[in-house]
Amino acid sequence: MALSTPVSGLSLPCLVLLLLLEIPGAGAQEFQLLQPQGAVSVLAGETLTLICSQTANAPVGPVKWFKGSGSGRQLVYDQVGSLPRVTRAVNGSNTDFTIHISDTRPEDAGIYRCVKFVKVSVVDEEIRSGAGTVVSVSVPPRLRVGTAPTAPVALNESVTFTCRAEGFYPKDASLTWLENGNETNLGKPSPLTENPDGTYTLQSSMEVKATEQRNQSMFTCRAIPVRPGHAPGRALGGGFPPRLRVGTAPAVPVALNESVTFTCYAEGFYPKDASLTWLENGHETNLGKPSPMAENPDGTYTLQSSLEVKATEQRNQSVFTCRVVHDSQLPVNANATLRLSQVPADLFSSPALWIGLVLEKVLTAAFLFFLFLRSKA
Repeated sequence: MALSTPVSGLSLPCLVLLLLLEIPGAGAQEFQLLQPQGAVSVLAGETLTLICSQTANAPVGPVKWFKGSGSGRQLVYDQVGSLPRVTRAVNGSNTDFTIHISDTRPEDAGIYRCVKFVKVSVVDEEIRSGAGTVVSVSVPPRLRVGTAPTAPVALNESVTFTCRAEGFYPKDASLTWLENGNETNLGKPSPLTENPDGTYTLQSSMEVKATEQRNQSMFTCRAIPVRPGHAPGRALGGGFPPRLRVGTAPAVPVALNESVTFTCYAEGFYPKDASLTWLENGHETNLGKPSPMAENPDGTYTLQSSLEVKATEQRNQSVFTCRVVHDSQLPVNANATLRLSQVPADLFSSPALWIGLVLEKVLTAAFLFFLFLRSKA
């Protein structure tokens, strides 16, 4: 009499195939491609940093950088080749695909995206694209201020100050005048002119009377947006944008659940109208603790802010951005990435677990084969 079993209606090969095709962890969390910078502004000649990272559970395949979109997009970085001024920030990393573009130029402006590919047959197939980073490149003006007649001048004589901002890009700029730090509307701008190299020149003149009250007065020509520069003589021109840097204590990578303090320094800027904010993976956070603004011996200012976070597993490879807004200029960013020194192993990457699963399948198959033989007896 044949032994009745709930599986007697299925052939043994089908049962074994079904068991071997089970994929543990199929419901695991989908990988993420992180491109946290929404917009970045740099001065021509500086190094541009574009941030991109993927989580550790990403499928096998390259991450590439492109400028532009559609069929006309330009390949900027690939693991097998990139543009001459493009380098990888962390060589050999499987999660950090941040790049540096050195000696930036106005033509580098545009929208950049990091794109994830997987290998399909002999070609790479795109499966995920970053949100995109808008890059603007500015050329700061060279500021010159002159007087006519040359100082010193006689009492009640008229003096004309002339300010010339040369070689800047883009053309969205204006010149303003200050007398002893206070704005004045005495300036008379000339039309903006375009230079043969694509940059621009702007000029403004201001006529004042050399009264006794104005003796030793300081007349300042300021370019807006403010860029580095000064002019000789009795009038100084331009402000100074901040130099931005971010440090960590302790240095990354750090152990799981350890506290990490990110410190942002905005240094050497003038005037002192500036503020610092923090972002985590592109989203603003209010956890920063600013220090009082300090005036430097040269008349510029320094501002500092600290951000303390816990190095959880979820924060591994998170990008923390310090953003400074200074005197109506475009925001300037500096970034640091939180990395764990040892990430807990994925449950389904454990060799012991895989061995146990294989043994379980072998024993189950053997038992089913035994039942199959008994049913034929």
